[in-house]
Amino acid sequence: MSKPVKWSDPDHKLFPYQVGFTGPPKDWDAAPSDFLRMSPDSVGVHGRLLHTPEYAHTLEQRANNFHLLEDYVHTMSEAGADVVGQVGTNWVHANGTDHDDIVRFTTEMSEKYETPFHMAGLTLVQACQALGYEKIALNSVYFWPDWRDGVVRFLRSAGIDVVWAGNFVDQGFFDDQQIVNDHTWIFPGDLAARSFSYVAEEAPNVDAILVNGMCNFRGESGQPQRMVHRVAEMEALVETPILAADCTLYWAIYRTLGIGPVGSGNGSLLDSLRPPGDELA
Repeated sequence: MSKPVKWSDPDHKLFPYQVGFTGPPKDWDAAPSDFLRMSPDSVGVHGRLLHTPEYAHTLEQRANNFHLLEDYVHTMSEAGADVVGQVGTNWVHANGTDHDDIVRFTTEMSEKYETPFHMAGLTLVQACQALGYEKIALNSVYFWPDWRDGVVRFLRSAGIDVVWAGNFVDQGFFDDQQIVNDHTWIFPGDLAARSFSYVAEEAPNVDAILVNGMCNFRGESGQPQRMVHRVAEMEALVETPILAADCTLYWAIYRTLGIGPVGSGNGSLLDSLRPPGDELA
């Protein structure tokens, strides 16, 4: 199924670089705002949440609604997106799928709708592969145990050595998962440093620390912030590269577009996309 021919003419586009995002049902997604905030003026962003009325965040519901991802790619392609991204790490493993399965799926969607399609969980692997990171620790932050275990299985299916993995309960910061769930992915700002320090102590000799999901820590003003706002600070704290799922998704999208974020301070991965010596590119 071809993308409408009119989008091959730049005069028909609102922006030279048009990016689509989708996120899980019933979650306000910060990705469009975060990505646009760090991008050049030549980038336009459009968001489209997946819609499942009875959604309760279970892996089974993700598996049963996996087909919605194709509908999303198709819709964004018809609207002239140059690249589309999917937020939410769990979707790559919810069907019992492994790395090779998701590579096939994203390739098929990209080719069918003539629009490159990136899934957040897969970009974690792709960033490790691009940087030569083989041995990692996984900070699973707020993830439910079956979500955590699914991400570990997916990473290992790509040949990545996951030497340690744990969520906030495993790390001892909350007594049970329900308390974590009640925070709706938003946590006190100081938990970021405590959590990453814990992971670094548990796995001191890894190539990188990976972070799944859409975790938010409150900034100084109280505003919830995704990892892209905190990753540079955490890397300096633990002296280890950190690959968070939001950052790896943005990294993959920028690489597809052939551009990078404006300025620096977005962590080592995104900062690597700036031209050498150019602080404003």
